[in-house]
Amino acid sequence: MQLIFERSVQGRRGFRFGDSDVPTKAQVPLKYARQEDAPLPEVSELDAVRHYTHLSQLNFSIDTHFYPLGSCTMKYNPKFTESIARLAGFADLHPLLPQLAGGEKLTQGALEVLYELEQWMCEMTGFKAFTLQPLAGAHGELTGLMLMAAYHKTKGNTKKRYVIIPDSAHGTNPASAAIAGYQTVAIPSNKNGGMDLEALKAAVNDEVAGLMMTIPSTYGVFESNIEEIARLIHSVDGIMYYDGANLNAMLGRCRPGDLGFDVMHINTHKTFTTPHGGGGPGAGPVGVNAKLEKFLPISRVIKRSGGTFTLNYDYPDSIGYVASFYGNFALLVRAYAYMLMLGQEGLIETSHHAVLNANYLMTKLKKHYKLCFDRLCMHESVFSASRQAARGVHAIDIAKFLIDQQIHPPTVYFPISVSEAMMIEPTETESKQTMDHFVEKMIEADELSKTNPSIFKEFPKTMPISRPDEVKAARDVKISYFLPDAD
Repeated sequence: MQLIFERSVQGRRGFRFGDSDVPTKAQVPLKYARQEDAPLPEVSELDAVRHYTHLSQLNFSIDTHFYPLGSCTMKYNPKFTESIARLAGFADLHPLLPQLAGGEKLTQGALEVLYELEQWMCEMTGFKAFTLQPLAGAHGELTGLMLMAAYHKTKGNTKKRYVIIPDSAHGTNPASAAIAGYQTVAIPSNKNGGMDLEALKAAVNDEVAGLMMTIPSTYGVFESNIEEIARLIHSVDGIMYYDGANLNAMLGRCRPGDLGFDVMHINTHKTFTTPHGGGGPGAGPVGVNAKLEKFLPISRVIKRSGGTFTLNYDYPDSIGYVASFYGNFALLVRAYAYMLMLGQEGLIETSHHAVLNANYLMTKLKKHYKLCFDRLCMHESVFSASRQAARGVHAIDIAKFLIDQQIHPPTVYFPISVSEAMMIEPTETESKQTMDHFVEKMIEADELSKTNPSIFKEFPKTMPISRPDEVKAARDVKISYFLPDAD
């Protein structure tokens, strides 16, 4: 495949700039001016269009391939939510407009969306209030931990230094806790995938600020001892933090606020189908119970007695701003539209299908791959390729094989506590036919590992790049392309 620079032909043009409308006196000082033309490719419009269209056809995406990526699943984004977010009444609003004279009247629709979205999230999760500011799930984690810290500071809990995190938690939890200034304590899992209660009891003391849990966990199982865990943490005035990465398996079944949690974040891309490609943009709304509400970021949207909406900044105990303005508003509009379309019954149905699909794949594959926890799963299941590894075929080899089958591989080697891990999550949007095709290819990989294990080193065969040195690629990143010297 030729790179765009290699298609360059001297003198060829695809675009011409008009005359500059910048006054001559506004020219940059000579010492800052470029002395030579930038080494840009000289290509026609057709060259450029074909090049980038071809690149897009090489991409794996949820719109083109099955994408059973566990933990941070890429979920299909309904196209109607895109059209709603592009409505002029939303897309053309300036974020400063509500604060300008007369501007509040022009933004009542947008403010109502934010207000209603908060109310719906409270109803679905069992919390009293939400902030919609955080710009991603991990940003929501940090915000929640800042609320935890504000609570302890107000209470005079000066000894609080530790946040307890089970080994089955979402991978960003320890990093978020460390950024917030806490040390972390890891708790191992028991044979059923739940938290080891005896290890937890040994770790709980007056220096514990709180506990972060992902339910269902990255093992794909529900924590059956959650009430006892919450009692232990609350006994030392700790805060229970719920990582909402896997909330799509919980909707309509139980609410985190009813399980003993004090604060949570929601990954809107996971549960409410907002875009999350390339690591962003994202949205990670944070919900709290009554004891943390006064610390929420400002501003907050409130509803006046007359039915109109306004922004309120009068919260003296607030942790302040955690993002510019009101969060990623266009993503929040998409989430609102998704909820509005499905309604209560439809949202509950999504969790039914998420759990059904995950258990279907688990049942179909456990005869061929080692199942880490042989119990009903929730949104995903974790397998080990240890049987195949004994034949010389590792989880990464199976992942490369799947690429040639036009299937994005599941997450491999995570959770790190599972040898040769493969975390598989179909989500609620996939059909039985798609999942059956995936099962067929996974069984084919298993059979091939028995009959011709050496062939796996050749996969993928259909991609422009086959088997790069992944360690070298991570350590020696090339982020730019330079033409070789002419001589």
